[in-house]
Amino acid sequence: MLFGKQREISMTLKCDTNNEEKELDFELDYQLSLTTARRFEMMFARSREIMETLIRNERRKPFEVINLCYAKK
Repeated sequence: MLFGKQREISMTLKCDTNNEEKELDFELDYQLSLTTARRFEMMFARSREIMETLIRNERRKPFEVINLCYAKK
């Protein structure tokens, strides 16, 4: 959810080679640029997307509790 004239920050890292240190620095810079509220918004949005995909593909199952202490041997 964006308020007023705020814009979505879009950052893309383009590398010719696989540089894990550069990728990590990029990710940390991006995460630090976000507010805590924005991080939570993104997390909840992604959770919703995953749930909708699971439902659409009929893969979502009810929560199951597995009690290993009382499982039959």
